[in-house]
Amino acid sequence: MHYIITEKGTTAKRIASILSGGKAKKVKIGKIDAYEFGDKVVVGLSGHVFRLDFPDSYNDWTKIDPYKLIDAEIVEVALKKDLIKALERIAKDADAVTIATDYDREGELIGVEALNVLKRVKPELKVDRMRYSAITEQAIKESFAARTVVDYNLADSAKAREMIDLIWGAALTRFVSLAANRLGDGFFSVGRVQSPTLALLVDKEKEIARFIPRKYWELHATLRTENGETFTATHKRGKFWALEDAENAKKKLESAKEGVISELKKRLRRDNPPTPFDTTSFIRAASSIGFTPRRAMNIAESLYLQGLISYHRTDNTTYPETLDLNTLVGLFKSSAEFGEYATLLLKKKQLKPTAGKKKTTDHPPIHPVSVIARDKLDKDEWKVYELVVRRFLATLSDAAKWEDTAVKVELGGEELEAKGHELKQPGFLAVYPYQKKEKEISKLPALREGEKVWLEDLKLVEKETKPPNRISQAGLIKKMEELGLGTKSTRHEIIGKLYERAYVEGNPSRPTEKAFALIDSLEKYAAMMTKPDMTRALEQEMDWISEGKRKKEEVVEESREMLKAVFQEMADNREEIAKSLKEAVKADKIVGTCPECGANLFWATSRRGKRFIGCSNYPECNFSLPLPPSGRVIVTRERCDVHPTLFKLKILKKSKGKTGRAWDFGCPYCNYLQWKNKNNNNNKDSKEKGEDKDKKADKK
Repeated sequence: MHYIITEKGTTAKRIASILSGGKAKKVKIGKIDAYEFGDKVVVGLSGHVFRLDFPDSYNDWTKIDPYKLIDAEIVEVALKKDLIKALERIAKDADAVTIATDYDREGELIGVEALNVLKRVKPELKVDRMRYSAITEQAIKESFAARTVVDYNLADSAKAREMIDLIWGAALTRFVSLAANRLGDGFFSVGRVQSPTLALLVDKEKEIARFIPRKYWELHATLRTENGETFTATHKRGKFWALEDAENAKKKLESAKEGVISELKKRLRRDNPPTPFDTTSFIRAASSIGFTPRRAMNIAESLYLQGLISYHRTDNTTYPETLDLNTLVGLFKSSAEFGEYATLLLKKKQLKPTAGKKKTTDHPPIHPVSVIARDKLDKDEWKVYELVVRRFLATLSDAAKWEDTAVKVELGGEELEAKGHELKQPGFLAVYPYQKKEKEISKLPALREGEKVWLEDLKLVEKETKPPNRISQAGLIKKMEELGLGTKSTRHEIIGKLYERAYVEGNPSRPTEKAFALIDSLEKYAAMMTKPDMTRALEQEMDWISEGKRKKEEVVEESREMLKAVFQEMADNREEIAKSLKEAVKADKIVGTCPECGANLFWATSRRGKRFIGCSNYPECNFSLPLPPSGRVIVTRERCDVHPTLFKLKILKKSKGKTGRAWDFGCPYCNYLQWKNKNNNNNKDSKEKGEDKDKKADKK
């Protein structure tokens, strides 16, 4: 029997349907679903077959020196025993096995994990590999017909990353958490990629805190033309840093009876269409329409598994020459949303796509591979699918063309400037509305050099310089890519973990007190952990493993030696680290100030395990508020409108071991008052019902 092993059950079902022409029947291998046709069976895994861990003897954080984890044995733990049994049964029955997991590092490792189980039972088993970038009929049939070998080097590079991340993360997380006496859900998480990423956010927040605003003034004039039309111009100096200078200029302008257009220049400007989507640019575009990186990638995966878009984890920004662009565009001719534009594109003599700087051979840029109607997808899936389709069509489109106008006006011895731009040819903007476009309001009336103008209105506007912007989640993904932090497959997960572990909140991301304390401690006593250099170097080593230039064992051993050096410095400064982190934990629990006495309010857990918000002035002040019994409490920096001395809260809950979305609990005082009011109304209703029953009984 010929077995085909895929990464997920949904992929197995789809591939079986394609290869069998829809004739595959569902069967069971033990408790695992499979799809059989002829002499072939397609089986879906559930992602990784194993996870890496230390032996059980290392589980007690309080009894094992974290330093010992650096050289500790690493074992594989089966994630599903039923799956292992099924793979062992397959090995006994198999004549050949084809690995058909996603073709990237992680997918190759998953395939090799399954192979290792199979080959323990049947070492001589014949094995090959399918490589595809879309789950469409053409792509699957072609990849099955052109099967190749399993890339063990690629799998080893992913395995090396897993091992290094486990060693570094576990050893440093335990050291820091034990030093701060923070175990359980409140532990301090440290990671090889996570910590330098968090340091970027903390450094940006410090830059914002250091910022001192500076006042300036602008002069905005409304001018009337000879035809009675008006337009807005500003003083050529832009910002006046001295109020006196701005007022002097204002007086000169107001004293003038009329002015003249001293210069008028027009130029045509090309706005080139965007390049094809790689993972990073896709995430940034999805962010602009309201999706977090993690959510965008989850939806993209769903669309990929449905055979609607190509593989969504790619560094490529250049379409391969083998991609039939005309056929792809032709798919959308009958689409209600894209048909008209697709038809226009196909009238071009040749479709010439844009191309970015990155060209890889594993997967093409993200693009649509089949057409679907809007009502066949849920709202969010459609928005992401539409984004991918429109981006693809935009990359095949002409440039947009603008006419820019620059005007100078002499008035009262002062010079004013006005700029306008008008869209002459929409080009790609006709299909891709996500690009930031100039507003139509910037269009100027018809003007000519030497034309007289009159001052209609003049405003002196006071402003002040703004601090640097916080980094959005999408912006952080871009920054991580530039610094070599993480991979296209892991960056969005790293950012998700920062939220789950209460290191950041909001979007743009804002670090908590806990994050400040951790990064401050690491920067003082383990600076390597907050810089991208070490992580970038290890990523390069893992690339070399995938290329066969380095061995997995060598790279892992080198990383152990690096970690030992970091550990020594941290161990020498354990007391200082502990003090800093403990103070941060206290600060992170402050919910605001007490409305009754003005002391700090903090959240805590009673001896009976009940959570509450209490006053630090207890027992003199008894003010307290209840909290939900479960979920991680996150104190945001957003104040309540009704109770401005209190911060709003979020509650991060877990479901089946996974952290879900944060619940916006809001102001704890408002929450309590609403609950109290509802309770009182319920009691009142119960009392009235009881009185009605008594009256009826009396009548009887």
